Amino acid sequence: MDRRALALASLSGLLLAASFPSLDLGFLAWFSLIPLLLSVHGRPPKDGFLLGGLAGILYFGGTVSWVTHSLHFYGRIPLVPASLITLLLCAYCALYPALFGMIVAHLGRRRPGLLFLAAPAAWAALELARTHVISGFPWVLLGTTQYRYLPLIQIADISGIYGVSFLIVLANAALAGLIKDRERFVPLLASLAVLGVVAAYGVLRLQETDTGQPLRVAVIQGNIEQDRKWDPAYQAEVIGTYERLTRQAIAARPDLVIWPETATPFYFGGAERNDPNLTEDLRSFVRKTGTPLLTGSPFYERGPDRGYVLRNAAYLLDRDGGTAAVYDKIHLVPFGEYVPLKDVLFFIGKMVQARGDFQRGREYTVMQLKPPQGGGPVSFSTVICYEIIFPDLVRRFVDRGAAVMTTITNDAWFGRSAAPYQHFAMAVFRAVENRVPVARAANTGVSGFIDSRGRVLAATDIFTEAFLVAGLVPASGSRTFYTRYGDVFAWMCVATILVIVAFIGKVAS
Repeated sequence: MDRRALALASLSGLLLAASFPSLDLGFLAWFSLIPLLLSVHGRPPKDGFLLGGLAGILYFGGTVSWVTHSLHFYGRIPLVPASLITLLLCAYCALYPALFGMIVAHLGRRRPGLLFLAAPAAWAALELARTHVISGFPWVLLGTTQYRYLPLIQIADISGIYGVSFLIVLANAALAGLIKDRERFVPLLASLAVLGVVAAYGVLRLQETDTGQPLRVAVIQGNIEQDRKWDPAYQAEVIGTYERLTRQAIAARPDLVIWPETATPFYFGGAERNDPNLTEDLRSFVRKTGTPLLTGSPFYERGPDRGYVLRNAAYLLDRDGGTAAVYDKIHLVPFGEYVPLKDVLFFIGKMVQARGDFQRGREYTVMQLKPPQGGGPVSFSTVICYEIIFPDLVRRFVDRGAAVMTTITNDAWFGRSAAPYQHFAMAVFRAVENRVPVARAANTGVSGFIDSRGRVLAATDIFTEAFLVAGLVPASGSRTFYTRYGDVFAWMCVATILVIVAFIGKVAS
């Protein structure tokens, strides 16, 4: 394999990484895959796999390097092993661009005329696979790069984020084809026509206005240091910080106050040490404010074997301090909240400190909130931290009736890296896909509000104490195509690739 091909594949990886926060040069995504597509042109599938893998290593190495920080500083894993684990994660994620390179190389040699549509279909299909295989890791999906370009992402209410990724690769494939053959301008014209239709659809969607009584929501960002959070010596200080910021936010008369994931430095409703007293103190505080509170808290109960069953939960406390609803996190973080294949991987401990494996929830909880100014109750749901990155998971809450989505998280694990900004950008797509506003409360940021068109209404800086209050208009009317039917578009891409591969195999035989 010559140096030119290696250099082109490397350039694609670097351009992909630069398209995401923190560099956040989203426009580069529309050109990022051209070097890779040129590098695999005319090469055997094996070379396509290697070149795609090289691009993938740089793509993910430049976007998920924050994992090393999380493992080293909070998982207490030495720097060298933490770096190797991150490299393994990048290598796993790079398998998907590697398979993309292999497919493109194979099609380019056998049926180059199909490449224009097959390349974007292959990329979208592989992103769907990355979302689901081995628990799933849909971090930095290509479409996320466009979270600021609102007219181009409104199509996500039909296709999900995978449709936006498809469009980006479509444009890349058309431009690469024109570079290889100056007479192949039809694919470029076709891609421009598709983009024009998508943009027109987006402009029309953005001109629509949400109607209804806004729900006033306050998000509280305590900026609690992760390594002090569970220190008993700082317990009162942590609680005091959240209560102080809440009192300030209450002046704006919100209908709901949201604290981040595991905001309480105790087990809500627990029966040991000070848990009962601290739980009652929190209920009393909510009664005094007269404002419902949604807060994250770890929770445990006795299991059948007399051990403890841990859950990562969100509690809705009503104006009287009573428990109105509870949501148990459904999609847990592998190796962070539980060890997958524990019988096989018995030698691997969890990478964060906790007292035991968390158990996943089973119910897509829809909560009810009745604003004091009158009107009917507002249905809303919350997802916890990592869950917001899974499109199909979030849509299930909306499909069950949630008119507002909230997400609570503790992004202190990420440190001062690009991860908090990447995490926030993904929430933009969950709003657009389902046409629901999103409120996000993060311990160290980014906290903020996103309307149902993906507009960021307000956002905090990271690692600062803050609170924000905004009015969110609950979704009304029919559910979106994506909410009702899910990843139909992405599965169509899977079917397209399978049909093309089968067709090529049949012709070859």
